[in-house]
Amino acid sequence: MKKTLLGLTLALSSTTAMAESVNIGAPAWTGAQAIAHLIQEIVVSRIGGEANLVPGNNAAIFQAMDAGKGDIDIHPDVWLPNQQSFTDKYVEGTGNVALSENAYEGKQSFCVTKAFSEENNVTSIFDLARPEIAEKMDSDGNGKGEIWIGAPGWASANVNQVKVRDYGLMPFMEPIRADQAVMTATVGDSVKKGIGYAFYCYSPHAIWFQHDIVRLSEPAFDPEKYIALQPDQDPNWFENSKVMTEDALKQVQIAYSKSLEERSPAIADLVKNIALNGEDVSSFAFEIEGGKDAADVAKAWIEANSDRVDGWLGL
Repeated sequence: MKKTLLGLTLALSSTTAMAESVNIGAPAWTGAQAIAHLIQEIVVSRIGGEANLVPGNNAAIFQAMDAGKGDIDIHPDVWLPNQQSFTDKYVEGTGNVALSENAYEGKQSFCVTKAFSEENNVTSIFDLARPEIAEKMDSDGNGKGEIWIGAPGWASANVNQVKVRDYGLMPFMEPIRADQAVMTATVGDSVKKGIGYAFYCYSPHAIWFQHDIVRLSEPAFDPEKYIALQPDQDPNWFENSKVMTEDALKQVQIAYSKSLEERSPAIADLVKNIALNGEDVSSFAFEIEGGKDAADVAKAWIEANSDRVDGWLGL
């Protein structure tokens, strides 16, 4: 009897030791939060492993994945080429980070509400340089309108700051960096009050379900007129950048530490195979922004898309 109990104890200990586990980076934007929770739920409910979410910005997550110690193993939402300075350094450079095999498409623009666009004939990014339009977007009385360019730490915010300068908007519009929640709340407030507000917008994102907004036209993408440097590439990134066109369409992928392939191979295989699209991510974000718990949204989606998840797991 003692030998049987000892054998059972050792077997259980071995199973626990071999359990797959992962720490998933959780950047602040809603799409990344949604995908992070989705991966977490699949690992726990379908693989039987352990998964934790670790808040962090892009730089911290990539550094941890490169170290390969398991502090952070996954970045759930890597926008390229926005974050290419990180992939150049850690995917192509050190080789310690890999990208998933599937990508979804993202588009970046500047937006205003449809009502403001129609009432004031604002359809182009250059319309923001009209003094009467800037005046209608001036909420603090400093003589300039405000334009939200992204959150602190976002590579896209750096690009947008250059755009505001190179599109000739600086005399009229003040670029604002703030958490994404500030932008979402301000858009809602501008709709209620019928006032103007310009902001960086991208899809997929919940805001396309929340409000009636329109993209402002920009010159067509031209790589020769799109020189967007980041601080880790050039300490004088702002002075040496020049962006005079819209962004190219983005490829959005999951990144993961290659060390995960040895430590938790089933999770690494899952991450390689996950295939989402923009509609999936916008739907996730809309439900979360609407007040639903991200973990509950992930569970419900997995139940409704069991066959897709089985495919990612190779079943």
